This record gives sequence, C-alpha cells and structure tokens, in this order.
Amino acid sequence: MEKPIIEVAGLAASYRKKTVLHDIDFVVQPGSLTGIVGPNGAGKSTLIKTMLDLHPALTGSVRFFNSSYKKVKDRIAYVPQRGSVDWDFPTDALDVVTMGLYGQIGWLKRPNRSHKKKAYQALEKMGMEDYADQQISQLSGGQQQRVFLARALVQNADLYFMDEPLAGVDAATERAIMTILKELITIGKTVMVVHHDLQTVADYFDHVLFLNHTVVEHGKTEQVFTKENIAQTYGGNMRWMGDEQNHVVQSTK
Repeated sequence: MEKPIIEVAGLAASYRKKTVLHDIDFVVQPGSLTGIVGPNGAGKSTLIKTMLDLHPALTGSVRFFNSSYKKVKDRIAYVPQRGSVDWDFPTDALDVVTMGLYGQIGWLKRPNRSHKKKAYQALEKMGMEDYADQQISQLSGGQQQRVFLARALVQNADLYFMDEPLAGVDAATERAIMTILKELITIGKTVMVVHHDLQTVADYFDHVLFLNHTVVEHGKTEQVFTKENIAQTYGGNMRWMGDEQNHVVQSTK
C-alpha cells in the first residue's frame, strides 16, 4: 500500500476561545477525491485552513507527503470560498490565473510569455479563454469560480484543497468543475473538497469525511455514506429519501 499523502493526528483549533475542532484524526491516500461534509458551523473550512497554516492549531500535527506544510507547500494548491475573495481588485482573468505561477516565477519577477501561455491554457480547460482580458469583477459568480480553479490548475500541484467550489454556481459550471476534478484523479492527483450538497456526494466523490467539530467517519463513499453516519453528523435533522443505493437525502430544517 502507498504511503498516505495526508496524515492528521490530534488536531484541534478554536475561534475566539471557542473550540471549533477537536481530536481530528485521519489519513488520506494518494489519488483519492474526498468530499468533506457536515452541517453549517461544523468546522469544515477551519479544518482546511488549519491544515494549511492559515489558522493556528491548538494541538496536533499535520503531515503532507511525510513532511511539514512549509517544506512541501509548492506541491499543494488551495481554492478558498468565493465569498472570501475581494473581487473588486482591479485585475483581469488571465492575471488572476498567472498569480498561481508566482511560486515558480518569484514575486519580484514579471511573468514571461511562457507563463502567460500556461495561464491561458488553464483558462481554456475551464472554458474561460474568451474572458482572459475581462476584469474579474465583471464576471458572474460561476465564471469567477472557473477562473479560480484555473489558477489552481496552473500550479500543477499534487494535492488540491477546495472550499465549496460548487456553491452558488450554475449547473454547467458545476459539471465543468467536477469533470476537471475527476480528470485530476486519473492522472494521480489528490483532491479534498468541502461540499454542501449531500444529494450529489455518491456521484461526485470516492471518499467521504463526515465532520462535526470532530471526524464522525471517514472512508470510501460506498462504505461510509450511510443514513446512520449522516444522522450522527447532522444530529438527526436529515430525512433519508429512496433506497440504500441512491443515498439521496434532504434536510428537514
């Protein structure tokens, strides 16, 4: 068996002295597409930020590729929630994607023609090449999300973290994003996605991590995506729709 690409042990984190995450333990194998699911306020975004040193940990350890984040951060790409980005920043789509190459270019150097070509090709993958010169603030929510995914793709990382990339996007953008994510898996990349729609989990992810301030369950979707784990994670506020095979649920809130 291959060595885990991620190893998290005893991780805990807080906001304003309130514990948000505690006793977080899990490992992720390379080549997996994992959906992180749980109720609002369960700590899903905090988990990713804490793992990536964007939020301080209280206790615990996180290892990527059997090393610390600082030593391997060039192998990791992160797409934050769209709502956390200042979309009024005066720049066009191509420049946003090119920013994903600054780890290679260097912050004090200007991107050359080769860098711009790579950025444009990433926009093409997301169907956004016609918007390369468009101001990012003028794009729709779905288009902005595609540009941000293109910025992650151009990094050619081995491990991708995405915080609700499908939230508030149109159906075509959702399909385009999931197609790209599944293509990444076929070429050996590993992806973890904060996801809010339980009805699509079984179709989209081969692994699921149930989170509600701690890990409720984690494993292959076909094994752990059950009504028992959903009820335990969401406090019983979910109604099971259909049979054991289609795993369709909806909130009763």
